[in-house]
Amino acid sequence: MKKKIPAYEQPLFGALLTMTAGGMDAYSYLLHGKVFAGMQTGNLILLGIRLGERQLNLCWRYAISLLAFFAGTLLVRIFQRNHLFKTHGTKGRQAILLYQALLLILVALLGTHISNFTATIILSIAAAAELQAFHQLDGVPFTPLMMTGNLRTLAETSWDTLAYREVAAKHRLITTLLIFISFTIGAVIVAVVIPYLGTSSILIPVAILLLAWLRLAHV
Repeated sequence: MKKKIPAYEQPLFGALLTMTAGGMDAYSYLLHGKVFAGMQTGNLILLGIRLGERQLNLCWRYAISLLAFFAGTLLVRIFQRNHLFKTHGTKGRQAILLYQALLLILVALLGTHISNFTATIILSIAAAAELQAFHQLDGVPFTPLMMTGNLRTLAETSWDTLAYREVAAKHRLITTLLIFISFTIGAVIVAVVIPYLGTSSILIPVAILLLAWLRLAHV
């Protein structure tokens, strides 16, 4: 008998997460000092570039995002070790989605009154919560904040599907393509609405998170 995949590991839910992540990164990059909220590899590269260029005054913005992401991961890990999370997996993950949404709402409420420094900290903590709580999709490892691994999977499953007609590879190809496109759509939507909504554009990822929350609430 095939094992049932939990709702928080299903493709549609994963697509909502990656759409949120794409929107958050677009928002933080465009409005808060060209720093990524979740894509810490990108921040690390930019930190290295600034160090190499001796632009030490710009290094702090990337370093603070890395540190905030680290701290945000620890906060969620502490919650995950609690017996309530262990015995109520779905509800625990719903709580993390609300926690992430509240952090983003805080950024929206503070609007232009918030510094890039503070915004970066809050956004990176929110992104860390998502990655720490949701790192499996269809029973295999999954990273909603980064698409490099998903790009590799797209190439691999495309070949296995076309050359060997593998059914499992085709299923994973479709799922990964959905994730890849969703991340891009999230970034596109936020980039499009920023000229009109400004700092309130972060409410777009909030709305997507609430859809993800509702998805878990109806299982």
